[in-house]
Amino acid sequence: MTDTAVIDGAGTAADAVYDMVVLGGGSGGYAAALRGAQLGLRVALVEADKVGGTCLHRGCVPTKAILHSAETAEAIRHAGVVGLRATLEGVDMPAIQEYKNSVVARMYKGLQGLVSARGIDVISGWGRLVAADTVEVGGRRYRGRNVILASGSYSKTMGQEISGPVLTSEQALELDHVPASAVILGGGVIGVEFASAWASLGTRVTIIEALPHLVPNEDEAISKQLERAFRKRRIDFRTGTRFESVERSDGGVQVRTADGAVIDAEVLLIAVGRGPATANLGLEEVGVSMDRGFVLADPYGRTNVPGVWAVGDIVPGVQLAHRGFAQGIAVAERIAGLSPEPVDDVKVPKVTFCEPEIASVGLSEARAAELHGAENIVTSQFNVAGNAKSQILGTQGFVKLVSLKDGPILGFHAIGTRMGEQIGEGQLIVSWEADANDVAALVHAHPTQNEAIGEAAMALAGKPLHNHG
Repeated sequence: MTDTAVIDGAGTAADAVYDMVVLGGGSGGYAAALRGAQLGLRVALVEADKVGGTCLHRGCVPTKAILHSAETAEAIRHAGVVGLRATLEGVDMPAIQEYKNSVVARMYKGLQGLVSARGIDVISGWGRLVAADTVEVGGRRYRGRNVILASGSYSKTMGQEISGPVLTSEQALELDHVPASAVILGGGVIGVEFASAWASLGTRVTIIEALPHLVPNEDEAISKQLERAFRKRRIDFRTGTRFESVERSDGGVQVRTADGAVIDAEVLLIAVGRGPATANLGLEEVGVSMDRGFVLADPYGRTNVPGVWAVGDIVPGVQLAHRGFAQGIAVAERIAGLSPEPVDDVKVPKVTFCEPEIASVGLSEARAAELHGAENIVTSQFNVAGNAKSQILGTQGFVKLVSLKDGPILGFHAIGTRMGEQIGEGQLIVSWEADANDVAALVHAHPTQNEAIGEAAMALAGKPLHNHG
């Protein structure tokens, strides 16, 4: 294997045929490259920006850093509840940005070290597929026995010009001040995370969501609990409401909704999801099957063009970094001759890092009823009011399990402070098809929020301990 080279797209490195040329250095792409190199494959990784992609530089990691600053502000604001005399003197947004950027920089440095240690050739520049086995970068062509498409996603804009007070998450992450007021268009994951962070930092927030509930992809019970929590936090939201237009003004924006309402705010954050970044990559010309910009691939990541694979946000399904990691690893292993299991979107865990946090994996109650018949589905729910650690943290919420009657647990759903940390057991329960008695028999440490999972399982098994049943 060659030593790692970072090659300019217009460079003159010797011609070579790689085992894998990966187009895109985000979560799915770099995971494929790392695993492929680990398995002895010769790998080239093409990236126009920085390895790590949206998640590391403009998404998951910086967002959660800002959310941690917001969580700390809330803790100080409510310190008196736990007997501490503390006051929040103010929010220093440039200092928060410095903290956020330092986290990203450390993670980026670590990733660069991993890529270097694996002997991966990093090709710097905009790549384009010009043949089933060839990616062109800056006029130079790189051939691969396999090409993995991993170009990621972009923020949708609803046709609005992104400038000044009209933002997407990328611009919102770089603000040098806390906006006094904000309208957030979209009540999904991105929207509620920014709403939570900004509200904690002092912003007056209004969310506009066209569907009947916030976080509409979650179990309805989760959505309703989040809405109760947001009302308590004085985060305004208007569900079942469609956006009509936005006008810029000296003071910020005027947002109009289809029901005739007008909302004035300093900024408008458009958080209506992400689209596949596949334009101008030559995919259609090579014959790769597409659907509204998404690359169509089978469960193993294979496209209709032999030797061309696709992973991550460009493949229809849940757009999550860890799904991209898993798909990239699986494709690299298959190329290397192994037989990994395909990634099942239903079993991909989801965490929304608002306050309270949401964690889920598997089927919602409604989806389970749709697939198996409502008469064959049973559920249990443990309210964390009966959980000591949740009382200590001052949180409200619950753990809900969705199960087949006398069968495996199909879905895990939780909401409450730090509940994202419980997703690991939730995933194991669903992925290993545990039933209520399997989980109820486990000993859950006290006092932890993890106990809430055991309590929900005991209730499902017909032997509730700390709840009524």
